[in-house]
Order: sequence, then C-alpha cells, then structure tokens
Amino acid sequence: MASPFTQLQKILKHEVQDGYRNRIVIGGIGRFADHWYRQARAALREHDPDVLLLLEAIYADLRRYEAANIEERRLLIEGIEARIQEALQRERELRTTRPTPATKDEPAVPPPSEPTPAPPVPPVEKPREEPSTPAPPPRPERAAPARPRSRGAPPVPPKLAAKVEAMGLDAPVHLIHGVGRERAQRLLRLGVQTIRDLLYLLPRRYVDFRALKPIHRLRIGEEVTVIGEVMDIGSKQTGNGLTVIRALLTDGSGIIECTWFNQPYLLDRIRPGQFIVVSGRVEEFLGRPVFRSPEWEPADRELLHTARIVPIYPLTEGLTQRLMRSVLKRVVDYWADRVEDPIPAWIREAYGFPDLPTALKQVHFPEDWEPLEKARRRLAFDEVFYLQIGLLEARRQWRGVPGRALAFDETALERAIEALPFSLTGAQRRALDQILADLRSGVPMNRLLQGEVGSGKTVVAALAAYAVFLAGAQGAIMAPTEILSEQHYRTLLSLAERWAGAGLPTPTIRLLTSGVSGAERAQIYGELAEGTCHLVVGTHALIQEEVAFQDLAFVVIDEQQRFGVLQRAALRGKGYNPHVLVMTATPIPRTLALTLYGDLDLSVLDEMPPGRRPVLTRWLMPEERERAYTFIRRQVEQGRQAYIICPLVEGSDKIEAKAAVEEYERLQREVFPDLRLGLIHGRMKSEEKEAVMSAFARGEIQILVATPVVEVGVDVPNATVILIEGADRFGLAQLHQFRGRVGRSSYQSYCLLLAESPSESAIERLRAIETIYDGFQLAQKDLEMRGPGDFLGTRQSGFPEMRLADLTDLRLLEIAREAAERLAERDPDLQAPEHRLLAEAVSRFWQGPVEPS
Repeated sequence: MASPFTQLQKILKHEVQDGYRNRIVIGGIGRFADHWYRQARAALREHDPDVLLLLEAIYADLRRYEAANIEERRLLIEGIEARIQEALQRERELRTTRPTPATKDEPAVPPPSEPTPAPPVPPVEKPREEPSTPAPPPRPERAAPARPRSRGAPPVPPKLAAKVEAMGLDAPVHLIHGVGRERAQRLLRLGVQTIRDLLYLLPRRYVDFRALKPIHRLRIGEEVTVIGEVMDIGSKQTGNGLTVIRALLTDGSGIIECTWFNQPYLLDRIRPGQFIVVSGRVEEFLGRPVFRSPEWEPADRELLHTARIVPIYPLTEGLTQRLMRSVLKRVVDYWADRVEDPIPAWIREAYGFPDLPTALKQVHFPEDWEPLEKARRRLAFDEVFYLQIGLLEARRQWRGVPGRALAFDETALERAIEALPFSLTGAQRRALDQILADLRSGVPMNRLLQGEVGSGKTVVAALAAYAVFLAGAQGAIMAPTEILSEQHYRTLLSLAERWAGAGLPTPTIRLLTSGVSGAERAQIYGELAEGTCHLVVGTHALIQEEVAFQDLAFVVIDEQQRFGVLQRAALRGKGYNPHVLVMTATPIPRTLALTLYGDLDLSVLDEMPPGRRPVLTRWLMPEERERAYTFIRRQVEQGRQAYIICPLVEGSDKIEAKAAVEEYERLQREVFPDLRLGLIHGRMKSEEKEAVMSAFARGEIQILVATPVVEVGVDVPNATVILIEGADRFGLAQLHQFRGRVGRSSYQSYCLLLAESPSESAIERLRAIETIYDGFQLAQKDLEMRGPGDFLGTRQSGFPEMRLADLTDLRLLEIAREAAERLAERDPDLQAPEHRLLAEAVSRFWQGPVEPS
C-alpha cells in the first residue's frame, strides 16, 4: 500500500499553492488531520517506532494549523514537510534492510509499474471565484544542482538501451517502450520518425483542469477536476451494441455519475473503494450534473491527464490522447534534459529566452500559462531565427560569386524612357534606378520587384532589359503561362517600335513557348546561340536543354511563386552568374516581405499609373443578384466585357468544376441567352484554357465564367466588371487579385461582391474591400485578420515549414533578424566550435543547403 505520508504531501502541496488559506479540503486541515491520522495509524501500527513518533509530531502540527496565521501556517507546513521526508527516508531504509514478508497472494514489494491505491483522499477544492489573499513570499530555495544529463535508464526495453543511447535523438521511435513498429507507422503519418521528431510533435492546444471543486459546487458547462471515492461501477450493453461503463463517485459533499463508452477494460482498472481524480466538462442529464468520457487517474499517482494544464496532441487513426501523453511524458522526462541547446547563450540572455530543455518540458507539460507562453515563444523564435540565418547565408553566397558590371549608354536609355507613351510613376523610377545600380555594380543582382496588378512591373523589367541590350548582352523573361508570355511579348514589341521610331537601337525580340515548333523554333535556338536574338520571352520552354545563349546576363521571372527552385535555377544556369529579377503581383507587408524574402533586395511599386481609376466595389445582398446581371448586360451593350467568378468549393476541384459547368449553362440558358459566354475551370487541359482565355482577350467572348482556382491574369483592358459569387469565402488578398482583372484601362470599372450568409469575420473583409483600394493596406489588414498563411504561398516551393512562428508577430521577426545579423558579423559561416550545434539545427530546418531565389 502507498505510504500515507505521500498522500499528505499532495494535500499540503495544494494548500501551499492556494496561499495557506485552509480551504483546500472541506472542513479544513484540522478535520482532515483526524481522518488522515486514523488511516495512517491503521497502516503503520506495526511499523518502526521512529516512524510512529514522526507521525505523532506531524499530527500535532496539523491540529495547530487552523488557529495559526498565514506566516505561522507556512512555517508549520515547512516543518511537516521536513518530518515527512524523514519518515519516507526511514521507510526506504527499512524496506532495504528488512523486507516486508510476502503472503502467498501478494509480493513483498509491489513493482513500481503497478502502483496500489492510496488511503482515502477527502474531497478537495480550489475555488476560483473567491477573492485571492496574497500568498506569503516563497521560501528561499537552495541553489539548484546542475541539470543531469539523464534521468535513470532511457524509456526503452533494457536490451535496447545501449543502442538507443548511441543513436541519441536520431533513434527511431519504434524503439521507445510502448510504441513498437505498428504505432511507429501511425506516428509516421504525423511526420514522426525519430525521438527528435517526437519531442517536436507539439500540442495543438491545452485544457486547464486545475480547478478543483467539491461535487456539490459543480456547475454545468465548466471544466473542472473532482477527487473522490468510487462507490460503484458497472456496465451495460445498449441496443446498438455499445458498451456503457457507469461509475458513481463521491467526495463527501455529493455524488456524480461518470460515463465512458466502449471501454470495458475500465472495469478492471477502476474498483469500488478506489480514490480517483476525474477531469472534464460538467454536462447535464435528467437535471443533474454528470461527466461523459472524462479523463481519470488513480489519486496516488503523478497526475498526467487530470488536475493540471493537459496537452492535446494531433492524432491519427489508432492513436489516443492518453497514449500520446504517456509516451511523450516518458520521452520528455528522459530526453528533454539531454537536448543540447543550439542557440548561443548570449542570444538567449540578450532576448530573455529560456533554454531549450526547459522550453521543451514546458511546452509539453506546462506548470502554468506563463512558462508555457515563454516556451512557445522560444520555439517560435528558433524557427524564424533559423529561417533568417538561411536567407542571409543565401544572400551572402549569391553576392559572393563573381558578377558582371554592365556598362550601357545612359543617354540612350533616358531617350528610351522619354519615348514611352506615358510617364513613369515615382515608384517605377525608383525601382528602375535600383535595378540599374545592381546592373552596374559587378555583384549579381537578386532582386524582388513587388507590385500589384496594373502597377507597371512589365515596363520596368522591359527598360532594364533594354539597358542590358545596350550593354551588348542578352536577356530572358520567363512567365508561367503562354497567355502571359504572349502578353509580355506584345508589350515589348510595341515598346521596340516606339524606340525604333525615336531613332534608337532596337533589340531583336522572340517568343518561345510550347506552341512554337519546327523551323521557327530551330531559328530561335540558332539566334540565341549566335547572339542575334537579344531578348527572348517564353514559358518553361526557355529551360529546355536545347536552349543555349551566347551571353545571357539578365533573367526576369514573372509570378515567380509559380516556378520551383529547380526551374529557376535551370534558367539562371543558362548564363554565367546572370543578374536576376523576380516579380510578384501579391502585395506583401514590408516586415513580412523582409522575413520571407530576406535573401533578396526589395523594390516596391506602390503607385498606380496616372489615368487609372479605382475599381468601384460594392457588396450586394443575395436578393440583388438580378440587379447585378442587369448591370453586366448594360456594360456588354456598351461594348465592354465581364468576368463572373463562381463560388469556392472546398476539397474537390471536380465538384467545383461541375458546379461551374452548371452555373455556366444556367447563365447561358436563363440569364444571358443572347450573349456569348465562355467557361474556364481547373479540370480543363492547359491548351483548352489557353484557347478560351485568348478568345476572351480577342473579344470573341463577352462574359467569361471562371472558377477561382484559374489564373485569369491576362490583360484584357476592355473588361470592366467582375462579379464574384460567394465572396465571403475568399480572403482579402484573393478578392483584391480578382478585382485587379478589371480597371486596366481608362474606362470606369466595377467589382460586385455577392455573399449569401457571411460570418462576422467575412463581413469585416467585405467592408474592408469595399473601402480600401490600396493593395498594401489590404495586405496588412489581411495579415492582421487571417495570419500569414496566404503569403507563405507566395514564397518559393521548398520553403521550410513554420510550426509555431506567428509571422504577424512583428517584434519577434525583428528580434530574429537582428540576432541573425549580429551572429553573421561574428561567425558568418558558423564555423566556430561553439556554433556547431547551431549549424546542424539550421541544416535540419532547411533540410539541406539553402537555394537562393
């Protein structure tokens, strides 16, 4: 039987946490002392005289507790705790020298893995609603000993201990006691292969079960913990074959029923007379409070599932929360203290972060919310810090290779700018000057040009390519689709005509896509190799093995997130360290852009060309749909064109395509039978989509019905209205991208938003898109409302996974970048011996060498 002294320790621990207010047990410590003393005397009647003397002294102190003041109570508990430790030590000595005789039914000493029930524990209570009396200052603690490198034997079968010790954190999880190969396969679905992976399988949320209450004070709906004695337990079968386990629990103040479903093994684990701890949400059944499927544990064990802040882990089929917590507790207890911290101490101290072993223990099994928050922030910092180190290293490597300084005729370039049919905006001029400075510098350019649809990115890229032509070198522009490639090609030809008309040198420009074949393709290959083609525009066809340049010095990648790392590298590899300009139409808040694109220099086009009118945006009620159709018809009658975007259908592009086909047929049959409609959706082949988009661009289609997954980025200046169905299902960034498909000319354009039953957050988004026209303001609003998820998609494929980092936490981003820059000043290559662990951690985070963008 467990020692009564251990039971008393638990009660006194709660009393200390409650501020010595004598309310942790019903009736107070004095009443509890009588009950406990009787139980202890019965258990220890044939015990060592020294232990019995300690028992009497403890009982005397407990009887004095009620009349004492707060300070006296603190001193009493300190004295009692000292006597308890002495009694427990004496008991251990007696077990060693004089084992208890065993009966034929019971071993002398129960194995540690099978604890026996403790003496009865009276009901405890820790009310939260009463005003709190300040607790006395804590007793000064002795200096903590150095953290041990391990805690006993590892949580693995003994015969595998040496193997696991040798492998360390990289040991496979199937070697852990209680996991095995079958459960290891299930953990693999959660991305867990090694002990290290398991330590970083973090809880997705937590439940606070620390509120201890007597049964008679329970309220429906609250999450609480009850400690009591099992009066009765039994099972029954329902009509549909369900096994229902019912137990009655009492704590002296009342009785509550606990119910579990399809867990018949509980009949062997929970016995009448046993004291257990139960945590869960209080529900109502026939007017009385009950627990349904609560967490439970024997009262005499270390509490893992109850009476604490309980972690809730991600699961997959075949894994349960109790199993996950049990396995993680063993792993964290043994391995967390053995994890070496890769973050240098000077960084931890400078920014106030706990060490890694502490953070791992607190994030899995927190003592309180404050240390949990500190632990999560530390682990989030690690992610952003490793990210910044990798990006800064990519930037350093890129700038460290030999580049080429291009010298061009500055006067001719200025004349080319003057020959444009419009004046550059201030933002376009600033971005162009930054790009030209890169071209002259002799350091390979690696720059991001960021500007929303219609801000004039293509013109800036064209002028930079013209400067490269004036320097006697070649340029290439790669776009994700044939339509966009053709659009860029037409724009460049138009500009070249104006430059020729102004008497300026004119580059030879070619278009290379999958649609170009035969003799024409062979001719372009030859011109590129000979250097007579100065600028080529194309799709993935540009990176085919047969394509060779004589002197490729400038590469532009449009909508760069649509290309993978290898595709971009393949185009770069066509030249000798060429200057690279990547472009994106997604407005990204500056701080987030510095985080996601820390390896690139940043140029921003935050002004729209003159003459462009804001797209008037209106949120309409469902009953105003016919009014929207009438408005579209009037626009078409005036010679304009329109888009209709179908609602987003989660989970299946097949279902979404079917819904779009049905909507297209309905509109053509019932609403616009006399107009020419087209349809485009994600299930169509690429050539089919290209054909429809080209027909729309030529004006052959008056109204284009499209699903939201389709990129409709082609420039159709004649399109002046876009109707977005189910607008409440889209984020601000996506709504703004849709809106950017119109307003590409001097005609007034319109964006109509239809929402059936928007939520509060959707209403906030719809009101924002109605009133805010600046893409960067909307991006910041979207970041605040929805987080960084959408923006992460704008980064290249292969971007590391961020499990904890909140990229809206601007202070954390600034700290991580500052720390990474300070580290780079000290040890840019992480070659110092004290940075070996950090170099390994960064490598694991990036899963290999960092690819420059």
